Amino acid sequence: MEENEKFDSKLVIALTLYIVSIFASNTLGIKLMPFLFGTQLSVAVFSFPVVFLMTDVIGEVYGKKMARRFVLAGFLSILVFLVYSLVSGVMPWGERALWAKSSYNQIFSVSARMSIASLVAFGIAEYQDVVAFFFFRRKTGEKKFWLRSNLSNVWSQLLDTSIFMTIAFSDIYEPKILILLIIPWWLYKVVMGALYTPLSYLGLRLLKGKPQNANQSI
Repeated sequence: MEENEKFDSKLVIALTLYIVSIFASNTLGIKLMPFLFGTQLSVAVFSFPVVFLMTDVIGEVYGKKMARRFVLAGFLSILVFLVYSLVSGVMPWGERALWAKSSYNQIFSVSARMSIASLVAFGIAEYQDVVAFFFFRRKTGEKKFWLRSNLSNVWSQLLDTSIFMTIAFSDIYEPKILILLIIPWWLYKVVMGALYTPLSYLGLRLLKGKPQNANQSI
């Protein structure tokens, strides 16, 4: 009983970190900060790479089926948040709360719009990340986790960034501008994912203490 509880708690903590990283990216990511060469970078660059690295770690330890369950949990979380945002947005305002109306609508209307773009991009890119990770795993064997994790990250982050930017901003920017936005944002996320690789190994070390029968239950 104690071993099962230990196994479950590790998976719950991993899923919590995964979901929190998704929501941090979708809500906090509307803030831009100055970066190199006069560019501006979303603060989501710190949280979003964790999302893709987490599915790699979970896939490595628990298998493809569990990694896909994490993707499904993330997709449903974004979908439910989007529904809550839409319902909250159409509810009438009380007179005592009108002072916050403009700020609330400005922040959460952006979050809702970003969530729609994120929902589509996330579902496609994260699923492809799992597929790519296990494709490279068959090629590299059980060693070189860092290599297959970063290779799958390059592909999946390109998909995610391209789909998200296109859906979110195609009505604002022409294709040339979109491409100029997609390329640096994609590269930033890939670089951050590579820098976070040591954290992936920490996650592997912590999760691999699971009971031997854990894979049999998945």
